[in-house]
Amino acid sequence: MSYLGIDIGTSGCKAVVFNETGKELASAYREYTLICSKPGWAELESEKVMSSCFDSIREVNAKIYDNPVEAMCISSQGEAFTCIGTDNKILRNAMVSSDSRADQIAKEWSHNFGIDKLYQITGHTAHPLFSLFKLIWIKENQPDIWNKTIKFYCFEDLMHHALGIDPAISWPMAGRTMLFDVRRHVWSEEILKSIGLGSSKLANPVASGKIIGIIRKDMAKQLGFVHEVKVITGGHDQTVGALGAGITKPGISMYATGTVECFCPMLEKPSFTDELMKNNLCCYDYTLENQYTTVAYSLTGGSILKWFRDEFGQSEKERAKRTGENPYSLLLS
Repeated sequence: MSYLGIDIGTSGCKAVVFNETGKELASAYREYTLICSKPGWAELESEKVMSSCFDSIREVNAKIYDNPVEAMCISSQGEAFTCIGTDNKILRNAMVSSDSRADQIAKEWSHNFGIDKLYQITGHTAHPLFSLFKLIWIKENQPDIWNKTIKFYCFEDLMHHALGIDPAISWPMAGRTMLFDVRRHVWSEEILKSIGLGSSKLANPVASGKIIGIIRKDMAKQLGFVHEVKVITGGHDQTVGALGAGITKPGISMYATGTVECFCPMLEKPSFTDELMKNNLCCYDYTLENQYTTVAYSLTGGSILKWFRDEFGQSEKERAKRTGENPYSLLLS
């Protein structure tokens, strides 16, 4: 028996299989390219992200045939979403966290809605990285796509959709959209109504760690699974990573450098203080049900490392291709 974790990041996706004791059995990684066609724009091709995830799953399944996967779970970058039209057509690229085109919208809309009210509902202060303001940008600047979209999925629920099961979104991921009431654990009707979006166009919010479906046999066969595989709600990559690092009680925190550099602790209860709000420190669901977290982060953390590798690490990249070594390890040495 083994368990598969998928991490859908901004610069690449990882698939890792563990046995019942937590020992790593196999891993695979696929990198994809961030599309920055204009200043302040940052997008991913959603189809490429999904195909990369599927390729990673096939690779690890080929390595652990004698220890087949029983269940899988997804951790994902926050905020980014994909517009789905009729016949499951992807209508545009996904805008990722660092896309700042909705900066003016975030300032003006949050002021009109009520800055304090917005914080008390969502646990977040206004910033163009959040899905809420990117959605408004699409509605105002790409009305044809807005009108054609029948579902808006973040990458966690997009993966469920691609696997052929009814999409659900974990509470931590829903919290990162700024459309979610993080205390009541429902989509905020007040926020949705204010932007003209029905909750039927969003995935069903579910606490992390819940079984939401079983991959159908034909899809499982395509991905190299040998028998029935349960799909479990995961969460925002920072909260899932913190749980994996052993953050199960207040007073300790995870420090991580992915594309984003981040601190993530666990809180026993929601905290919405003036001091936290003043310093743009959010409060939303943790991976453990009915626990909360906040995050302090730099969006350019790991992106700088990748830029350095690509600009100055050509010889290390070539050596890594030949030997199978990690180019970052070669640079650090």
